[in-house]
Amino acid sequence: MAGTARICSITNALAVVGERWSILALREIFFGQRRFDQIVAGTGASRDILATRLRTLVEAGVVTKELYEEHPPRYEYVLSESGEQIAPILLALMEWGNRYVTEGAPPTVFRHSCGAELHAETVCGHCRAPIRPGDSTVVRLGEVTPA
Repeated sequence: MAGTARICSITNALAVVGERWSILALREIFFGQRRFDQIVAGTGASRDILATRLRTLVEAGVVTKELYEEHPPRYEYVLSESGEQIAPILLALMEWGNRYVTEGAPPTVFRHSCGAELHAETVCGHCRAPIRPGDSTVVRLGEVTPA
């Protein structure tokens, strides 16, 4: 039905982190680049766009600003608990990009604390079985509302 939108947590999440520079800023912070200039260098974003995206992430509680120098005041960006929960999503997106988009060797590889190369996989929180299309059913579907 044209002109309607489903109420959905994916839509709500994308309103906070769904813009390219926001995701890339989170990637840089996840990689350990916590200072503004480091994040600018790692993302290639313009300073004004990045400042806006970081402000949005701070306001949404995904990232916190922590003072690391008092004179002059300088801050670094740290993933909050909410931001830490995005790490598996970033890893899964990177895994998908490595497999289906990036040609040649993956530009970034993670090693898990067990020593093996890390490959993200989503599993059922109850039985630990990998999630595959067709393995689940919708029990409550967000209602469609006028857009």
